[in-house]
Amino acid sequence: MSRAVVLIVLALASLVAGAGEPLRLDARGSVQVAFTPGDDAGALVVEALRKARKQILVQAYSFTHKDIAQALVDAKRRGVDVQVIADRQQMESVATSRVVWLAEQGVPVWIDADHAAAHNKVMVIDNGTADAAVITGSFNFTHAAQYRNAENLLLLRGNAPLAEAYAANWRRHKIHSLPLRARQDSP
Repeated sequence: MSRAVVLIVLALASLVAGAGEPLRLDARGSVQVAFTPGDDAGALVVEALRKARKQILVQAYSFTHKDIAQALVDAKRRGVDVQVIADRQQMESVATSRVVWLAEQGVPVWIDADHAAAHNKVMVIDNGTADAAVITGSFNFTHAAQYRNAENLLLLRGNAPLAEAYAANWRRHKIHSLPLRARQDSP
């Protein structure tokens, strides 16, 4: 059994159990970093989403960035499997949240209300492929994160065990999340 397969099995086992030692992976691949304000972290995310070919898994706390939301919809329209898990409180209390809009555009959205805050800011792109990527950091997918807050964003490519660990965590949270039904306007 290859080392990568062993690492993936261990990662899945630890994530399913939900407790235990933190996962340790070898550093590999490439890293792009953006710091805001200043760097265009939003554009880095949009560029990565445009390159997606298979799947995009999103965990979002606050989501108001129109260009990132549109890039997710565009990916869905070109046949990419796009799925979002969002925080209930942020979706309901932030007037400019794009979460309901994403659902209205046909993007499957789940609401994670199982935690005080579903505070992840993660995207897993094309897990299981050579082009797999993970986007993470303090950067919420918001206008404020881009222009007003001091934030960081990492785009990590070329580390299959890392992408699988993040995808497994996404799946673990989807299990306890509830689907958001898009509003249907009356004729």
